[in-house]
Amino acid sequence: MTELTVAKFGGTSVADADAMSRCAAILEQNPNTRLAVLSASSGVTNLLVALASGEHQPDSRARLLQQLTDIQHGILDSLDRPEMLTRHIEEILHHIKELSDSAAISPSKALHDEIVAQGELMSTRLFVELLRHRGTPAVWFDVRRVMRTDDRFSRATPDLSALARATEEELKPLCDHQLVVTQGFIGAANDGRTTTLGRGGSDFSAALLGEALGAAAVEIWTDVPGIYTTDPRLVSEARAIPEISFSEASEMATFGAKVLHPATLQPAVRRQIPVFVGSSKAPEAGGTWIRNSTPSQPLFRALALRRNQVLLTLTSQSMFQAHGFLAEVFGILAKHKISVDLITTSEISVSLTLDAGAELLTEEVQAELGKHCHLKVEHGLALVALIGNRMSEVNGTGTRVFQALEDVNIRMICYGASPHNLCILVEEGTANQVIADLHRELLPA
Repeated sequence: MTELTVAKFGGTSVADADAMSRCAAILEQNPNTRLAVLSASSGVTNLLVALASGEHQPDSRARLLQQLTDIQHGILDSLDRPEMLTRHIEEILHHIKELSDSAAISPSKALHDEIVAQGELMSTRLFVELLRHRGTPAVWFDVRRVMRTDDRFSRATPDLSALARATEEELKPLCDHQLVVTQGFIGAANDGRTTTLGRGGSDFSAALLGEALGAAAVEIWTDVPGIYTTDPRLVSEARAIPEISFSEASEMATFGAKVLHPATLQPAVRRQIPVFVGSSKAPEAGGTWIRNSTPSQPLFRALALRRNQVLLTLTSQSMFQAHGFLAEVFGILAKHKISVDLITTSEISVSLTLDAGAELLTEEVQAELGKHCHLKVEHGLALVALIGNRMSEVNGTGTRVFQALEDVNIRMICYGASPHNLCILVEEGTANQVIADLHRELLPA
C-alpha cells in the first residue's frame, strides 16, 4: 500500500478512555492509516520506573501497584470489562507485581526494561478493544517481533537491517489489509529479552517502523497543536509553525523542543517521509508538517531551550602548540558514552557543555580527565538555541542577536558550524527572559 500512514499517540493521548476515543476518531478519518503506535497511558511509565528501581518497602510497592491498577481499571470499566481482556490485564498486573518484588531483592537493567515495557503492552491491548467497541476492526501486534535491538538496556539501539527484514515478513502483510496497533518505546535483544529505547522512544519507534514500511507519512499525535516558535508557556506570543524543514526541526529537537524526540527525524530523513505533529485533543486545529524543504525559509524560525546544562572547562599548558590533547579528552568521554554538545577552544583551554551532565560526570570520569588537565565544572546553566536558515551567511545576524541580549551575561557562544543555529549558554535564572527578549526582537508576530 503506497500511501500507508503510521500514526503515533503519546501518553496523554491515551491517558484514559475518552482520550483513546479521540485517537480512534483520528484513525477512522484516514483509511490510509494502517499502523498505530502507542505509548503507555499517561503516568503509567513513571509508576513502572518507580517499581523497577527496586523499591524495598512492601507498602510503597503496594501503593504504586494500586495506582497502576486504577488507571487500567478505569479504562476497562468504560469498555464494560470484557472477560478475556480483563483477565489478560490482570495477568499483566500480577506479572508486574512479581517482577517488582524481584527488583526489590535484586534490581537489574534487564529487569527494569521488562517491567517498564508492560505499560505499552497494556495500553495497546486496551486500545484494540476500544476500537472494536467502536466498530473499527484492528489487530494487536507485539512490536518485539520486529524491533530487534542490541542489549544496552534502557537505551537500546535498533538493528535497522533486522528490523527491515522482520517488518517485511511479519508486519507489512498485516498492514496491507487492516489496521494494526503496536507499541512504541520497546524492542527485544537477539536473545529475546525485552529492551527499551529510552524515554521519548515511542516517536523514534514510529519513525523507524514508518521507514521499514516505506510509509508515505508519519503522524505524531501529542497534546499540542504542532511545533511553536518557542514554548508557549514561556512566551504567550509564541505561534504554531505550519511547515518546517527537517534541518530546522532536527535542530529544535536536539536543543530542547519537547514536541519531538531528537532521534525521531533520522529515519524520516533517510526515506524523505513527511512527519506531521498535531494535537489529539484538537485535531481540527491542524499542526506542523516537517518536510525535506519548505517554500518559506526565514532567517529566524524558532527558539529552543534546554535546562540543566553543565559547563566543563579543561585547562592544560600542554595544549599550547601541541597535538593529541583533545583526542585524549574525547577518548575518555567516548569510553564513558558521554556526548558533548557545544565546544570552544583557546590556546590552553577547551570548554564544552554536557546535557544533564551532573548524572554523567561521575567521580571516575573526573578523575580520568584530571590526570591530563585542570578541571572546572559549573552547574546551573541553560542552553538557548536560535533556529533558522543561512544564519552564518547573512550579514548582521550576530549583531541583531547580541543587541537583544546586551544586558545578559553570556557564558559561551557557538555559531557558524551550522547555518541553522546559533547557540548561547546563559545562567539558568536568566533563561526565560533571554527566550522572551529574543522572541520579541527576532520573531515578532
